[in-house]
Amino acid sequence: MKGYQIIKYTLFVCCYIFWVTSAVLIAIGIYAKIAKEKDVVDTLAADPALLLIIVGSLMFTITFFGCFGALRNEPRLLKMFLGILVVILLLQITTVVLGFVFTDMVMERTEQLMKNALTRYREDLDLENVIDFVQKKFQCCGVHIYKDWTHNVYFECSDINPSQEACGVPFSCCQRRPNETVFNSMCGYEVQELEETWAGERVYTKGCLDKIVKWAKHNLFLVAGLIGGLLLLEICMISLAASQIKQIREVSQTKWKK
Repeated sequence: MKGYQIIKYTLFVCCYIFWVTSAVLIAIGIYAKIAKEKDVVDTLAADPALLLIIVGSLMFTITFFGCFGALRNEPRLLKMFLGILVVILLLQITTVVLGFVFTDMVMERTEQLMKNALTRYREDLDLENVIDFVQKKFQCCGVHIYKDWTHNVYFECSDINPSQEACGVPFSCCQRRPNETVFNSMCGYEVQELEETWAGERVYTKGCLDKIVKWAKHNLFLVAGLIGGLLLLEICMISLAASQIKQIREVSQTKWKK
């Protein structure tokens, strides 16, 4: 009986932590959506706020089954929780395997998503902040090269572009000087007209896709550890749910025999 209580409340605590986390994700996503301009057309692939709401809602629903199923000893909720987790686990394993097998296809898809995001810079504040964070974090600019920003209407390098930022790049591409006290946010203006050697004195010229792939290869054990840890946590929760369902069934059978 003591072991049953340990399983029950361990599962409940794990689910409750994820339940609260999912509620926070939903709140952040909703706040970000409300704070944005209402006339912005959002897509799941390029809208962080919408992604947070969807992921948070799925987590909230799944962990609800786990929380109340464990707390109330409700086998139907626990079976739903168990079934959904098994499906998610199988999908994740399949995704990882297919990612290794079809690496080129994954890279092409990632490249296309990054290019689409680049063209929507300035149109979506959340997406703009994400791109700026990535470019500053990885010290990169564009997808493959800094001149990729010509595909954005605001930075397009053409004579008919009326934008003041024409032929430029965002401030997040700019290199920070060691002793710089005041950051020059206009350092990226008209750098697309410069050769890479000269542009490299003012902005980062290497693309973000290559930098991210390089970082992932150098931190392969960290990435593998995070993925493995997530899968292990899901397996543990599946085991706990299965154990509680089994014990509920045994208790019910015992009572029925009496």
